[in-house]
Amino acid sequence: MDSNKVIHKPAPLVTKKWLLPFILVTSLFLLWGFAHSLLDVLNKHFQDILGITKSKSGLVQAALYGGYFIMAIPAGLFMNRWGYKRGILAGLLLYAAGAFMFWPAAYVQTFAFTLLCLFIIACGLTFLETAANPYSSVLGPRDTSEQRLTLSQSFNGLGWIIGPAVGGMLILNDNAVQEGNKFASMAIPYLIVGTVVLLIALLFLVVKLPDIHEGEYDGHGDRGSYTGLWHVPHFRYAVIALFLYVAAQTGINSFFINYVTETMPDFGGEKAAYLLSTGFFFFMAGRFLGSVFMSWFKPYQMLALYAAVNTVAMVVVMLGLGWPSVIALYVTYFCMSIMFPTIFALGLKGLGSLTKKGSSVLVMTIVGGALCPVFMGWIADISDMAIGFVVPLLCFAYIVFFALKRVNGNGVTEKSE
Repeated sequence: MDSNKVIHKPAPLVTKKWLLPFILVTSLFLLWGFAHSLLDVLNKHFQDILGITKSKSGLVQAALYGGYFIMAIPAGLFMNRWGYKRGILAGLLLYAAGAFMFWPAAYVQTFAFTLLCLFIIACGLTFLETAANPYSSVLGPRDTSEQRLTLSQSFNGLGWIIGPAVGGMLILNDNAVQEGNKFASMAIPYLIVGTVVLLIALLFLVVKLPDIHEGEYDGHGDRGSYTGLWHVPHFRYAVIALFLYVAAQTGINSFFINYVTETMPDFGGEKAAYLLSTGFFFFMAGRFLGSVFMSWFKPYQMLALYAAVNTVAMVVVMLGLGWPSVIALYVTYFCMSIMFPTIFALGLKGLGSLTKKGSSVLVMTIVGGALCPVFMGWIADISDMAIGFVVPLLCFAYIVFFALKRVNGNGVTEKSE
């Protein structure tokens, strides 16, 4: 054995002194996963109780994801001034307030008031995502930032599983809708989640968390303002990729139940919601396995492969083949699992003191989720639901391009090995 040989130990996933903060921050990912997946149940619910079109029901997603767009910059500025911890507390309180507003919504009984509740929840989620994504990525060595964020996002997948199951049981269940008050079934799940969110806010209030201060960005241009971000090539490409990814994911989630009930008539809304919950199981499994695979493969390699697989899977979905197409959707959920955290972490890499601002801009791209369901619903209204899946197909195709172009944290295009 060569005594002079240096053995390089792999970088740890999480720094020991930040293990508890990492666990607490990771719990936030579950909370917003639940909030997002419950929307997909509400989308179908409003079609049933109000008789609205698919494109109009897409306003459910528009209300929530539009809130991200409006609140992202203020959230970034708030955290620049007050730090991540206070940003998280503000987000949790807004989330709880929007959830508790579903109780009066059961008495007001209007679509518009329900959209207002979702918008307030969105404002809270914007704070949480603006803080939690970069917080998770910096609570350990830089070399494992993508892997660490993917692990945190795995618990987001657990929230996505719980949401449709709870929504199918409490909202889409025929016995849950009271005669004369078709909005009442939405109150209970939101009152439960509002209570849980307040308890987690209390935990964040009493537990001491480190205040993260990013280092200086060593690139060129304006280092202190949002303008400086656009001097970073890899960040610009990440903004487009993340916008399209969220558009694709939200479109698929929003119309999964519609797709199943139209292409497989034996399945009603409640059973289709359980199938959607199963899809989120594959989503969560993909994130856990993705955090392991990233120990062996480069993040951009996995991103390119998974996006290419999803592009092909969307073709199978558009063919409307019954169970084979549903299986293709499950493959899509598995491959979508790593996309958000990987694109997000690649976009933030090397930003230094611009990280909070970069995070808020990347969170703004979630507005893609407001636009895609309306567009897919419009296509479904004039054609059929299966054809609407051409929209996520095009989104995944661009992500393949982004992953293969792969620019590094210094804004320099990487060469193929």
